[in-house]
Amino acid sequence: MTAQAARSRTITVVDSDAHFKLSAILQLWQYRELVYALTQREIKARYRQSLLGFGWAIIQPLAFMVVFSLVFGRFARVPSDGLEYPIFAYTALVPWTFLSNALATATIGLVSQRSVVTKTYFPREVIVLSQVGARFIDFLAAAAVLAGMLVWYQIPPTIWLLLVPVLLLIQLALIVGLSLITSALNVSFRDLAPVVTLGLQIWLYVTPVSYPLSLVPAYLRPFYVLNPMVGLIDSFRTVVGHGQAPDWGLLALSTAMSVIILLGAYVYFKRAERVFADII
Repeated sequence: MTAQAARSRTITVVDSDAHFKLSAILQLWQYRELVYALTQREIKARYRQSLLGFGWAIIQPLAFMVVFSLVFGRFARVPSDGLEYPIFAYTALVPWTFLSNALATATIGLVSQRSVVTKTYFPREVIVLSQVGARFIDFLAAAAVLAGMLVWYQIPPTIWLLLVPVLLLIQLALIVGLSLITSALNVSFRDLAPVVTLGLQIWLYVTPVSYPLSLVPAYLRPFYVLNPMVGLIDSFRTVVGHGQAPDWGLLALSTAMSVIILLGAYVYFKRAERVFADII
């Protein structure tokens, strides 16, 4: 093969990949109303016959906060970086619960809606996005409680609260990316859901939710911060609880990892999507 032919082939492959990604994104935009409709349906189905309704979205992080406050705050005397321990824990539990619940439900989303997947064509990531969207409503409910706690503990708002939507956008990129991977894998491996649940339980304790980042030994920190939730949790706690600027280097690392995970996951999902209807 001549050098010119090799260059031509390389350009063709790159153009094809770029066209694939662009067309997939444009197609997804065309189905945005379906994402909204499926999100609404998911929310209504989850809470229609629920005793406490949206109260469940609040009870889970609150229950963890109470347990953490007793075990880590009172018994173990874990430091809380100058914050009251309930605020220290809850500012981390709100984004963590969002990730945990969204990933758990999105993982089984394609399989639980197999009748729709096998009968009608639409971009299959629509189902994943609707699952994450439904859990985002839970996040907002838990965040409203956090706002009330900030008032109760007399923590004044600062200009750094304006960074919260940016942090949330980064976390959404991470959640969607991970959900695309696990939901696609769950189509072929139906026992993946309990593995994800176990992984989330372990992940919770290797993320600074119940303890501060300062407790992590210095020699472990270069590896520890490769967990993208480390920078996000630390940033949420810093801008909300302390009203200060986050660690920009740590946040940049979490952002880069979240974007890489999302892009890689989307390419993988679109290629795996071709056989979903056959094996689901």
